[in-house]
Amino acid sequence: MSTVKEGLLYSESHEWVKVDGPFAYVGISDFAQEEMGDITYVDLPDLENVVKGEEFGALESVKASSDLYAPVTGIIAERNTDLEDQPEALNEDPYGSWILRVHITNPAELDELMDAAAYEAYLAK
Repeated sequence: MSTVKEGLLYSESHEWVKVDGPFAYVGISDFAQEEMGDITYVDLPDLENVVKGEEFGALESVKASSDLYAPVTGIIAERNTDLEDQPEALNEDPYGSWILRVHITNPAELDELMDAAAYEAYLAK
C-alpha cells in the first residue's frame, strides 16, 4: 500500500505540494512512483512559468512514460537538476525528492488540492 505523507497537498494527477511561504515544492506521490516502476529519466521543464493543470515535464520508467502536471500556477524558481543524473531518487524517496520549486502566483489554487486524508480516500476509489 502506498504511503501518503501528512502535511502535503495532493493533486488528482498524483503530484504533491509542500508549501514553504510563497513557494511550493512539487514532487510525485508514493502511489505515482509505485505505478511507474523504476524511473529512468526525468524531463525537467524549460519553462519559466507553470499553469495549474498544464503539463510541465515527464517521467520515463521501465514500464511507461507519464506526463507531469502543475498542481499550482507560478514562476519556476528552481529545478531539481540532481534528478537528471539520479532519477531513481523519485523511487527511493518520493517525498524527499522534489522536482520543482515554484513561486506561487495564485495561492487560492491551493484550496483546490487534497490534504492527506482526502488523497487517501481518492486512492481508495
